[in-house]
Amino acid sequence: QVQLVESGGELVQAGGSLRLSCAASEVIFSSYTMGWFRQAPGKEREFVAHISGSGRSTRYAEFVKGRFTISKDNAKNTVYLQMNSLKPEDTAVYYCAGGYIYNSHETRPSEFRDWGQGTQVTVSS
Repeated sequence: QVQLVESGGELVQAGGSLRLSCAASEVIFSSYTMGWFRQAPGKEREFVAHISGSGRSTRYAEFVKGRFTISKDNAKNTVYLQMNSLKPEDTAVYYCAGGYIYNSHETRPSEFRDWGQGTQVTVSS
């Protein structure tokens, strides 16, 4: 059974940095697209970033470009989201998601088969 386990969310001041991690099990990691979504209270879940199985292709939401970086370590079956210059509006539950997706432009949550339990990121002003 596929498991995605996130970690790294916490309270941080505006302008600070955090690194989220997501470890995947029971997947063919080199073929598995992994991404991050977030959901703030009262809002829909939104795409943040994803990275292809090979690691050669990444995609970011406009609102995080230049601030967040997604990467992966195939040896550890782990994907990371480095978040810099955090803003209060980045406050949300961040979810790791994955699937065997071959459209590098895909950002719809419904197309990601597997989900983690979420990790809370709170950015104070």
